[in-house]
Amino acid sequence: MLIDIPESWHEALNSELEKDYFKKLETFVDGERAQHEVFPPEQDVFSALKLTPYEKVNVLLLGQDPYHDNNQAHGLCFSVRPGIKPPPSLVNMYKELRSDVDFRIPNNGYLVPWAEQGILMLNAVLTVRAHSPNSHKNQGWEKFTDAVIKRVNAKDDPVVFVLWGGYAQKKKALIDTTKHRIVAMAHPSPLSARNGFFGSKPFSTINAALRESGKPEIDWQLPDLKA
Repeated sequence: MLIDIPESWHEALNSELEKDYFKKLETFVDGERAQHEVFPPEQDVFSALKLTPYEKVNVLLLGQDPYHDNNQAHGLCFSVRPGIKPPPSLVNMYKELRSDVDFRIPNNGYLVPWAEQGILMLNAVLTVRAHSPNSHKNQGWEKFTDAVIKRVNAKDDPVVFVLWGGYAQKKKALIDTTKHRIVAMAHPSPLSARNGFFGSKPFSTINAALRESGKPEIDWQLPDLKA
């Protein structure tokens, strides 16, 4: 496995790379790539860390598992590559954005501009076998991404942790709520969006929390991309 941790995260995460669980995880992912197609491509596995340096993390948005169909996953939760149709959860996020913050729905699902504004867009599991959801869970990724969450929690400045759905909300135990803000509601998946995601105004809530801590708000509007 290509261990491409950007320099800003070295101090926070280098000790994890030496642990037995991570070495086993490396062996597992290498074995999977030798026998199957695995998403995202090797060079994109740590994209969330590359696009949002440790010192610039103001928001942590937690997803669960990478998209498992062709050309979708590129290392950011909920985001897909340019030219790929937005999946259902992202479509629902766009619907809520439109009603919450006067968002114009773009022609793509490429969320890199959010990551570049300080949103760490982290999946709990960073790889998946093609067309086989959750196929890499319980292999060690969760320990690694819990370590990322703990390191963000250790930041001196307040961070907004965005936890959608029951799986993400289990991570509340890792977060110091006396220092940081949690924005928790239902997941935008079609299975749950009508049970507490639609109408919950998460995006304006995030910006209000950033404003309260003296940090720049997120410009949620995404540009249209040329075909």
